[in-house]
Amino acid sequence: MEAIINQTKLSIIQGDITKQATDAIVNAANPSLMGGGGVDGAIHRAGGPAILEECKQIVAKQGRLPTGKAVITTGGNLKAKYVIHTVGPVWHGGGRNEAALLASDYHECLKVATAHKLASISFPSISTGAYGYPVSEAARIAISTVVPFLKEQATPIKEVTFVLFDSRTYESYCSAFQEVIGKNPHLVHLPIAA
Repeated sequence: MEAIINQTKLSIIQGDITKQATDAIVNAANPSLMGGGGVDGAIHRAGGPAILEECKQIVAKQGRLPTGKAVITTGGNLKAKYVIHTVGPVWHGGGRNEAALLASDYHECLKVATAHKLASISFPSISTGAYGYPVSEAARIAISTVVPFLKEQATPIKEVTFVLFDSRTYESYCSAFQEVIGKNPHLVHLPIAA
């Protein structure tokens, strides 16, 4: 599924984010930036030790990465040149500012990509694995944060891809995409292709 938003192609695919050849892939990291399970562990394993070394330097300089913020490192052995690390919120039922923090993750990653003049970025579904965020709500937040950013910001980003690991998550993102675009058809310049 894809659409064009202000000259940027927004796509939703099912696949392995570690195999994406976009300028940057986003890592749903933990605050220590030392790797872990899920997407985080997969990216560190595929990218090799160069990513961890840069993560250690970042933590030594600024401390642990707060939830809702983002930093960039090399992509190491990945096809992507860079990894943008962001820490998603742990789901506690929705009453601890989780939605605003998750929206901040996506916004901050796009700001980092723009500041580094990157043309393409791939996102996983942030916080929906071990952090327990409900997928349908997380998908809606992701899409409703990324679409307005692309519409309203001057950005060199020409391609944004949501790379979702399983069919259930993929379907949730497709539904959220149709819901957000359906409410805001003026945001899309070309018909949505499924």
